[in-house]
Amino acid sequence: MIGIVGGVGPHAGLDLMRKVFDQSLAANDQEHVDALLFSLPSSIVDRTEYLLGRVKENPGRAMAGILLRLEQAGATVAAIPCNTAHAAPIWDLIGKILQVRKSRIRLLHMIGETLSLMESRYPDLRRIGILATTGTSRSGLYQQALIDKSYDPLLPPDDMQHELIHPAIYDPEYGIKSLSGRVHPRAMASLREGFSSLAGQGAEAVILGCTEIPLAFPAPAEQGMICIDPAVALARALLRESHPDKLKPLK
Repeated sequence: MIGIVGGVGPHAGLDLMRKVFDQSLAANDQEHVDALLFSLPSSIVDRTEYLLGRVKENPGRAMAGILLRLEQAGATVAAIPCNTAHAAPIWDLIGKILQVRKSRIRLLHMIGETLSLMESRYPDLRRIGILATTGTSRSGLYQQALIDKSYDPLLPPDDMQHELIHPAIYDPEYGIKSLSGRVHPRAMASLREGFSSLAGQGAEAVILGCTEIPLAFPAPAEQGMICIDPAVALARALLRESHPDKLKPLK
């Protein structure tokens, strides 16, 4: 049984569930995999706010609690569709709590799965852009993972990150999170400026490093660069670990 920790944000959980179904070999309802999505956003404080020191409560505690509830409900393999949740201060606490509680659920790592998919699907890429929240960007999650595998990570300039990219996700008036999955033209324009900056730096592909960004860019490419969607990587990994016979071949 697949388990998904939803609510981080809520549409990201729905998006991951949809991508699990999209990546599945199924000719009818009954051939789709069984899955649980627990979307409990009210119990999980914002991950970026925690990493930036604006809230004291570690969101990893609530996410670990949800994973334990998923396990009690029958989930055997699980994922958290939030890149920022994989930053060490949050991720390590989740692992520690699961270990103390003697959990046997297999928790997949979004960043690791994203790089594995990229390596297998696009083996010749070297210069990789990253669009993400400020929390994910400052944590260095993708930068270090890419460097460890001999990639050249590229980021938008700091002022662009602060003034355009992060607000495109978080702004209370036009950010993707504030519009229940809809993408405001201003948010789209800001993210496209981020793509242009990365293209100007020579990026061959861009990791959509916030689970809201693929809602704006569902196409496989933008401005001549390949879009790498971590939610697709995570969906495929969930199927690989639970129902490998139902995983669609890579195209």
